[in-house]
Amino acid sequence: MALSRTALLLLAVAALSLLSADAALSAPATKVCVLGSGIGGSSVAHFLKQYTCESATAPCIDDIRIFERRDKVGGRMATVTIGGDTFEAGASIIHPKNLHAVRFARLLNLNTKTGDDSDSDPKSNVSSSSSWFGIWDGSVFVFQTLPPPSPSSSAIYRKMYPILNSLVLAWRYGFSLLRMDRFVKEMIERFLLYYNDFEFRPVFETVEEMLKWSGLYGLTHRTLQEELADAGLSSRLVSELVTVITRINYGQSVSISGLAGAVSLAGSDSGLWSVDGGNWQLAAGLISHTNATLHLHEGIDSISYAGGYYVLNSTKGNSYACEVTVVATPLDELNMTISPPISVPSRSLQHTFTTFVRGLLNPKYFGLNSASEIPDLVGTLELPDVPFSCISVLKKYSEEDMTYKMFSRAQLADVLLDQIFSKRKETVRINWPAYPHYEAPEVFAPIVLDGLHLYYINSFESAASTIETSAVAAENVARLIISRMSGPSANAPLIISSHSAEGILHTDL
Repeated sequence: MALSRTALLLLAVAALSLLSADAALSAPATKVCVLGSGIGGSSVAHFLKQYTCESATAPCIDDIRIFERRDKVGGRMATVTIGGDTFEAGASIIHPKNLHAVRFARLLNLNTKTGDDSDSDPKSNVSSSSSWFGIWDGSVFVFQTLPPPSPSSSAIYRKMYPILNSLVLAWRYGFSLLRMDRFVKEMIERFLLYYNDFEFRPVFETVEEMLKWSGLYGLTHRTLQEELADAGLSSRLVSELVTVITRINYGQSVSISGLAGAVSLAGSDSGLWSVDGGNWQLAAGLISHTNATLHLHEGIDSISYAGGYYVLNSTKGNSYACEVTVVATPLDELNMTISPPISVPSRSLQHTFTTFVRGLLNPKYFGLNSASEIPDLVGTLELPDVPFSCISVLKKYSEEDMTYKMFSRAQLADVLLDQIFSKRKETVRINWPAYPHYEAPEVFAPIVLDGLHLYYINSFESAASTIETSAVAAENVARLIISRMSGPSANAPLIISSHSAEGILHTDL
């Protein structure tokens, strides 16, 4: 029976698609393909090119493709526009000792702002540092710092205000604050080892050995609550201030694993900064500086090893041959097949529901008489009836008009928002699969997924998830790729594997 014109047309289209795929695969394979354009994907591309093209110790890797399933780079670094103003919607803050991020911003000539800089115009009295904060238990505020000085306050009071606030905190929490500070500083000092010169810092094949080398592995096997109890923190500090911080930064309680909890506490340090206009510019700038080929709005459906290279099939029907493939996005909720199959531990992602509202909070909801009595940052305790983790003022236009940012573990319905707010002009909701759900003891996915050249940056996220931890993990993956592609040589960096680490650590100690 003769084929219809429609059937012939379909056959022709299919034949053209096959020819196109064959042509793509017959072309020379791309040296490195990266899945994800967030800070992990952009960093690994940057380090690969920097460590090979600016050195004579390895062949230059400047043939890099980056695939991004969305229409904009940055991954979980993103912004939102509300009321005509732009605000951070994803990863919002960077620690002053996050040295990779600091160097990226300088390299790219990006303007930065600290927590003491206002996100708003000169008429706004709100600082992103939110020095006026309160802890709410669902009925009343159990603790508040002092409200910021009014414009009519004396110069002496404005100068004394930070000191007075410190005294208020010390009066409630005592010496436990110093113990918490020491706990965080010890973690940061160990983390800083990841910036050591190459001759003092090996390349790691597993996350476990990466953490053991720096002395941070033990923190992933106990809860933050257990670690802080051993550090001598009071139950009041842990149940109030520490709980507020972990709920804000990771949407979880103090039962979070210890390293993620310590990183969360570091997110309350002074000197925190961000990129003016959005942290996503770090990723965009690195990709541009690397001159990588960027495929926006093109995700990868499947990865197949074809003997000597990988075949990547994209959501646009294209096929790409890649000598090395780097997965720089969480596999946990990614609909992608890998052949031959790989084995990774099951891991749940913690979804953070971010709600932006332009309007005015309802003081009666908080048991107050006036909206002016509500602190700029409202943190909450770990109680079943509290529907959100925090509310913060991002910009104050007037006493009756402000932009707020809320975090919660579930989407906030309009009925609830109408109770929390007396006025709502504009509402924007975002559901972020933001970070892993942390639970000690943590189990880590392999960095090398197939024993060949399929790498996974986000395995490190089971330890902690920040802009900087992604950059640190990406830098190690870049060095690992270079080392394994170069083969044994006198100049090859030392690789620590699960078999060699114990002896090396014993020697170092």
